[in-house]
Amino acid sequence: MNSLPKTVKVWEIVDSEFPGYVYLMSSCELTECVDNDKYNAVQCERELMAVADPALQEQMHGPAVVHKRSTLSFALAPATELGARLVDSPSSSDNVFCVRCLTWPPQAADWPTRHRRYGWPDSTTVGRVVSDGCDVVSVAHPLCRHNEWMPGLQCRLSFSRAEIVLLNSWTPVSRLSLICYDVI
Repeated sequence: MNSLPKTVKVWEIVDSEFPGYVYLMSSCELTECVDNDKYNAVQCERELMAVADPALQEQMHGPAVVHKRSTLSFALAPATELGARLVDSPSSSDNVFCVRCLTWPPQAADWPTRHRRYGWPDSTTVGRVVSDGCDVVSVAHPLCRHNEWMPGLQCRLSFSRAEIVLLNSWTPVSRLSLICYDVI
């Protein structure tokens, strides 16, 4: 069976004027060479990726698009009453669009080699964090949110995957001290 070659569009992370906020700029297209499992890179026209639809701005809460809906539920009446009734239950969900960056971004290049007090995180944990890369999330800097075109183009680097690895590297005592600190 003859399969079509796979094509991947490569986007470059470009700094914005605000630390931690970036743009995604098209860089090239990689097309698989079917006969040798390698890729052919072709430079493409440089353009910014429109990550979010500006029409959704009214429904945005930070980087999340809020989907509100109403659910009808069937509720039985208490034993003192006869019958049942329909109950309208409003609910919502947040969906965050992101682009996975499989490499550690140059904007955070100093983090892996930064001086570590008390030996935390250890080099193995730092290696795991860096190898997980980061995500690029569609959200504009607060000073740019009312701009006509920025909310759909500007993004923020998200290190939530790194945070999970770091939190999971804590000792049980560290976790307990955080709980105690939160309660006090």
